[in-house]
Amino acid sequence: MKILIDTNVIIDYLADRAPFADHSEQVLALCENGEVDGLVTANAVTDIYYVVRKVAGREKTLEAIQTLCSILDIADVGKADILNAMELDMPDYEDALAAQCAKRIKADCIVTRDVAGYANSPVPAKEPAAFLEAV
Repeated sequence: MKILIDTNVIIDYLADRAPFADHSEQVLALCENGEVDGLVTANAVTDIYYVVRKVAGREKTLEAIQTLCSILDIADVGKADILNAMELDMPDYEDALAAQCAKRIKADCIVTRDVAGYANSPVPAKEPAAFLEAV
């Protein structure tokens, strides 16, 4: 199974945001154990850095991103993704871009806490808890 993990799930784990961190950790553990092929978009990494650095500081954040890169693959974001995301009927462009990347990489689902934001996504979205129940 291949999943695209949304930015908010990664930040929940790295910033230890209760009550979401536990499910996020479990999703990442499935990726680390090789039970699930997990990806994050390349552009999400800068967002993750920006938010988590405020909580954990620069050095710990860079270490965390390095660890993430050993667990997750990175889905590149190209010109076609940028343009195709504009055609999706989704209110948030960042979510549309993630959905477009998920479609291109043939992800089975997007794991996110913002399922409503992905209502019109070409790839189904599941909250971490729902995803964990399904695997």
